[in-house]
Amino acid sequence: MAETLYDLVVIGAGPGGYVAAIRAAQLGMRTAIIDKSFLGGTCLNIGCIPSKALLDSTHKLLELQHHFADHGINTGEVKVDLTKMLARKDAVVNKMTNGVGMLMKKNKIDYLPGFGRIVAPGSVEIKSKDGTRTVATKRILIATGSEPIALPSLPFDGKKIISSTEALSLAKVPGRMLVIGAGAIGLEMGSVWSRLGSEVVVIEFMDRILPGMDQEMTNSFLRILEKQGLKFHLGTQAESAKIVGDKVQVVRKQGEQRETEEADVVLVAVGRRPFTDGLGLENLGIEKDKRNFVRVNPHTYETTVPGIFAIGDAIGGLMLAHKAEEEGVAAVEIMAGKAGHVNYRACPNVVYTHPEFAQVGLTEEDAKKERGEVRVGKFFFLGNGRAVAMGDAGGLVKIIGDAKTDRLLGVHIVGPHASDLIAEAVVAMEFASSVEDLARAFHAHPTLAEALKEAALGVEKCAIHM
Repeated sequence: MAETLYDLVVIGAGPGGYVAAIRAAQLGMRTAIIDKSFLGGTCLNIGCIPSKALLDSTHKLLELQHHFADHGINTGEVKVDLTKMLARKDAVVNKMTNGVGMLMKKNKIDYLPGFGRIVAPGSVEIKSKDGTRTVATKRILIATGSEPIALPSLPFDGKKIISSTEALSLAKVPGRMLVIGAGAIGLEMGSVWSRLGSEVVVIEFMDRILPGMDQEMTNSFLRILEKQGLKFHLGTQAESAKIVGDKVQVVRKQGEQRETEEADVVLVAVGRRPFTDGLGLENLGIEKDKRNFVRVNPHTYETTVPGIFAIGDAIGGLMLAHKAEEEGVAAVEIMAGKAGHVNYRACPNVVYTHPEFAQVGLTEEDAKKERGEVRVGKFFFLGNGRAVAMGDAGGLVKIIGDAKTDRLLGVHIVGPHASDLIAEAVVAMEFASSVEDLARAFHAHPTLAEALKEAALGVEKCAIHM
């Protein structure tokens, strides 16, 4: 017998799940949320938040070591207390997850710890250390997120061959680290340990870093990362690995040539896969695609079984926390009879290295395929007074507009605070802005945001400071 009747039960307490639960509660639904591990999910506990804490700490170290003297600030010998740095990271995580717990209580959402399995439409079984219970619900939302992809040739052992989870808590700085995969996770965690003193070598199967982002910008970004000391082998496959003593030996293949790389630690960061194992989806007839993503109606987020919905990494697309959040809100608003909607064209994507790399909309390659003729404007931060004053003038802004209509199609930023600057472009694209709208809007002086204005002016070949 089911214990309690809910209007909505959310399985997964990551950003997509807990945000959906809050919105459902705001709309008057009696809501429960289930998670086998912790409130906040991967993002808050072993993903977005702890990695950004370490990126911030190590960026401060980099500034102290290499740039403070330029400002006339002399500090003497710099020492790193890795234990304290990791403890600070953990404290940040605890503060955020406790905050999610307070939000659950504030919104009268029942948190049901344990592993959730859908027994039937309207029925969810929860297994925990305290036993098994079943709850009844009118609707179910799957928000179970994703997990790191393991390579058969480099199986995780959690010590020498690790995922991003273990890379957040290494007890000491490895002398040499191999990173398999030049996506956002690999570049961010590679940057963290490089700044702490590790020699970082990145192996990427594709012939470029950050596949899916604008290629001209990634080429520029690659040169910046190489100047920081990261080494890259592109178009290269990691074929096998074996542990010899306290080292890992990885055979990498480029074309027909094979070489062996030796490292103290190998971080495998080749992407993530949906986590839907054990949910009982197959027994219910819920369809998945060939990559194991749950199939949903793109307008309602309902699966092939009525009353069961899914969002976030479980359904594919951009595997980003903010994308999952927007889908969660849209899904429950549609359940409540409102007009929930997600504009995927205006979803930003950010790599939190330094400089940061942020983009929204179409790459130049995709814009040309979709629209034919496009116009491009660029502006380098070297011409931006605020960036020069900060001593942080690397990178550029690139703006893509439709040649016929002037519609803003894409904005790409490599530079300081790109993750914050991209928000202006997101809003502009949400309101279907023209490039001219962006170019004619006031931008306070001196600010980094002026670089966006100048790039927009550059589309018409009338940038002022270039």
